[in-house]
Amino acid sequence: MWTIVRKDLAIELRTGEMASSMFLLALLIIIVFAFTLEPERLMAPEFLAGLSWTTLLVAGTLALNRSFVLEREAGGLTGLALVPIDRGSIYLGKAIGNFLLLLVAGFVLLPLIAILLGTRGLSPTWLLPGVIVLGVAGIAVIGTLCAAIASRTRAREVLLPILMFPLLAPLLIAATRTTAGALVGESASDLQSWLLMLGGFDIVFATAGWLSFDFLLDE
Repeated sequence: MWTIVRKDLAIELRTGEMASSMFLLALLIIIVFAFTLEPERLMAPEFLAGLSWTTLLVAGTLALNRSFVLEREAGGLTGLALVPIDRGSIYLGKAIGNFLLLLVAGFVLLPLIAILLGTRGLSPTWLLPGVIVLGVAGIAVIGTLCAAIASRTRAREVLLPILMFPLLAPLLIAATRTTAGALVGESASDLQSWLLMLGGFDIVFATAGWLSFDFLLDE
């Protein structure tokens, strides 16, 4: 599992392909919103939270879409399937690699968007990093599972968002609500139900991906 994580991160550090593509797309989305909406709306913490997660999801789709492409094109996934290890470990390795990449993007995008939009009235609490970690983990585990399914088709660039976005809708709502609350100083008790929802999504879909990946490789 950790070998897969190191391999994916080493490829990304060497090429920078996904990180640069994600950053450019995210910057384009931010600029479009900054020039099309009223300044009063742009400065609201709720808008900052919603735009941050939406931008991360759309830009992160590029990285998730590439999760299994190299293995499929080079026949590496067949080789991994023949290795005498738990096949769920392959999924977990891919998910952890995607999680780390998206986590860095999440911690960069939130302050960048706040600066570019000139958001006011922020008093972030210690909950904010935890919310970002939980939200990014959900995107990674669900996105990796959907990317594995979509990678078997020719139209994977189209199929991945179709599969992933409906599943992630409740997670994004919870992540946006908790991020907005953490930005304006709400306590953990005020956001408890949303935090439990985020954690529950992460556990359920990580378990589902780990258990079902064996069948995905056989198809």
